[in-house]
Amino acid sequence: MSLWKKKPFIYQINTWVWLNSLSQRFNYHVDLTNIPGEVFHELASLNVDAIWLMGIWQRNPAGCASALNYKHEYIPVLPDLTDDDVIGSAYAIGAYEVDYRLGGREALANFRHRIAQHDLKLILDYVPNHVATDHAWVTEKPHYMVRGTKKDLKAAPDLFFATKNAQGQELIIGHGRDPYFPGWIDTAQVNAFSMEYRHAATQTLLDIASQCDGIRCDMAMLMTNKVFGNTWGNYLPESAPKTEFWEDVIPPVKQDYPNCLFIAEVYWDMEYQMLQHGFDYTYDKRLYDRLEDGYIEQIHEHLEASVSYQEHQVRFIENHDEPRAAATLGFERQRPAAAMICTLPGAVLLHDGQFTGKTIKLPVQISRQPDEVANWALYGFYNKLLKETRHPIYQDGEWRLFEVSESYPGNYTKLHLIAYGWAMGREFRVIVTNPTNRWSQGFVKIYGWEHLRDGYWRLFDCLSGVRTFHDGNTLAEQGLYVELEAYQTHIFRFDLITNPDEINYIRHVEEMAH
Repeated sequence: MSLWKKKPFIYQINTWVWLNSLSQRFNYHVDLTNIPGEVFHELASLNVDAIWLMGIWQRNPAGCASALNYKHEYIPVLPDLTDDDVIGSAYAIGAYEVDYRLGGREALANFRHRIAQHDLKLILDYVPNHVATDHAWVTEKPHYMVRGTKKDLKAAPDLFFATKNAQGQELIIGHGRDPYFPGWIDTAQVNAFSMEYRHAATQTLLDIASQCDGIRCDMAMLMTNKVFGNTWGNYLPESAPKTEFWEDVIPPVKQDYPNCLFIAEVYWDMEYQMLQHGFDYTYDKRLYDRLEDGYIEQIHEHLEASVSYQEHQVRFIENHDEPRAAATLGFERQRPAAAMICTLPGAVLLHDGQFTGKTIKLPVQISRQPDEVANWALYGFYNKLLKETRHPIYQDGEWRLFEVSESYPGNYTKLHLIAYGWAMGREFRVIVTNPTNRWSQGFVKIYGWEHLRDGYWRLFDCLSGVRTFHDGNTLAEQGLYVELEAYQTHIFRFDLITNPDEINYIRHVEEMAH
């Protein structure tokens, strides 16, 4: 397994929906065994590093039956919905086997091999907190599960359900949940304090790791001793183990698969804790929320965290759990937000349909999506942005946050701007973005880049294609003057000028200005 890049770009695909769309496009049934070659070239052209195939694991009849009870919630999304479109939740896993309807295990191995030929890695899901209500563990390994009594079922029917094992004995099992919501009725809650379950989880993770390059762990914070104890402690026969769940299950996987990336979906400001428990990256939900809210001061404050911490965050503006960025941010506000997540330190999560401005958030229980008109202008923006971020400076460079000063006393529009940069030897990038609806200006105070004084520079905006010319001493001492329209972003590439005619031109312009 080859090494991951320091700043990986991950592209999430809803596998079932994607394959159905390919089937419509190519007019034959497409699964993981027979994806046309041109599709792999299209994936490679996205300029990402990994494909996250969401929803490949087996979905059992109980999950489908449960989902069918909620057809009325799916019809607004897919008006021509049929029962066949309802397949059950991708997160009510019936077994950690590639669903046979997608092609099975060998088909996934073939898919992984084919994307590897395009230097793409594969990420798969692991759901530690629960399984489907008809997963084999529920009746065959009930000691892995949170169990209750008939009294518990009567007192809290939203938290428990009754089932029977092969011998006809009744079992009362908890529904999977987080502490702030009722139980998910299509799931069964595992017992994070059970050492037997922790061993089984380790074996499951080892098997998953043998089939991919990285594992995205759903709602990872639910398995911490504190959170799990607060959620289920009253129903458990044992107390919390001395070790944490992730501290027990990640190291054995890392020992056998040292390059397997572990990504934690995590909320409640528990990112640092999850990194301490062994994860390589954690979701940056705080940045997502602040980009949604548009509070520039809070975004700036968030980016003041240490670079060593930011490098382990996963930045995103949409995924299968969140509304589409085109629906919440719109097309204009989406651009500065996308530019930031792609040019800040840390991993980047991008979502199938995000580039063309899809607005409809799909339920994870259905296998088909409605047609939406593509926004090709937005696609062109993402295409330029992702091509630029392939430059090694974003992987190996040094990142720093810059201050923006007033263009003249009393002009506070500089408060609308966020600026930062990357340096690698004599390679430089300065990113300036205006996430607001107001025209803004200021001086970006570029400090610490002494090589700027080496001469004269041509600044090329990688998004607009505009070029400007600057004296390095002026940039280092006074800063870079910028004016940005509402929702505009600049990504400036610095090219050292050696042409005497261009240098004389810059000198002439500066003399005229003075």
